[in-house]
Amino acid sequence: MSFFGFGQSVEVEILLNDAESRKRAEHKTEDGKKEKYFLFYDGETVSGKVSLALKNPNKRLEHQGIKIEFIGQIELYYDRGNHHEFVSLVKDLARPGEISQSQAFDFEFTHVEKPYESYTGQNVKLRYFLRATISRRLNDVVKEMDIVVHTLSTYPELNSSIKMEVGIEDCLHIEFEYNKSKYHLKDVIVGKIYFLLVRIKIKHMEIDIIKRETTGTGPNVYHENDTIAKYEIMDGAPVRGESIPIRLFLAGYELTPTMRDINKKFSVRYYLNLVLIDEEERRYFKQQEVVLWRKGDIVRKSMSHQAAIASQRFEGTASLGEAPPFSVFYRLLPVTSWNRSLWKGLWLWSPHL
Repeated sequence: MSFFGFGQSVEVEILLNDAESRKRAEHKTEDGKKEKYFLFYDGETVSGKVSLALKNPNKRLEHQGIKIEFIGQIELYYDRGNHHEFVSLVKDLARPGEISQSQAFDFEFTHVEKPYESYTGQNVKLRYFLRATISRRLNDVVKEMDIVVHTLSTYPELNSSIKMEVGIEDCLHIEFEYNKSKYHLKDVIVGKIYFLLVRIKIKHMEIDIIKRETTGTGPNVYHENDTIAKYEIMDGAPVRGESIPIRLFLAGYELTPTMRDINKKFSVRYYLNLVLIDEEERRYFKQQEVVLWRKGDIVRKSMSHQAAIASQRFEGTASLGEAPPFSVFYRLLPVTSWNRSLWKGLWLWSPHL
């Protein structure tokens, strides 16, 4: 790069030492496309070279210093002017002076803390990247290279099943059960729906996986709901005593681990939404939060020991019984006739209201 075509121009490239052996992972970009990036884990060392290639061999490159940074930052789309950095490491590669020929500078960031998983959402982006900077009087030369970080967890010690009874008094009484409350990203949700009382004509039932992204704090809180999957579990009218099995494979969907209060900037939570539709197109539904976590793969020979020790114990429990908020275009009404000892938690939606 040169200023108005005068002086020396240079191409900057960041090369990782283990680029040939390091695994790559697909990650969604801000425009929705998927690209592959080098994959890292918490505690791994990041090392490589910053290569400078001079375009004009007969001219010198004057600079005010060369440095490499490792940065982890959160960007809120509604506040793009402010980047919130939670990791910031700097290595000086060269003092102010001149470069007369192409050369490379080694760098190493040892056992770098990477506490959060890379994430690109509807209102927020969490990214890790290397940034090489050649400081110059008029204009700096900057080169960035993004990487992807996955956070690993071990199997949670407490993973109780979810079992709830919901209904409308004298009309509908169902019991649903999921085998666990915490699932890894390649897991299978297994459960059953029991119909104990059916006096309304139900024609369809499905389970939705809903991702709820929350950004901001205080009065500037934004909620975005995204339906990741719709899984039909029944088509037709059930009868009393009938049992409907559920078996939902998570591996085929674009999911991330549950993220709670990441650097006090955003959260990502997942809900299973049970939906029943009757012949009059009224919808009865109940949401239940589940926790998703990333399971560590079997440690291969090519995987460094640092990545193995980066797998840390899962923390956090599902907030069962919490009544999540709803975001729909029509007015929501709770069913008015409640038997509070049993009939609770089922909501009614009708296009006629």
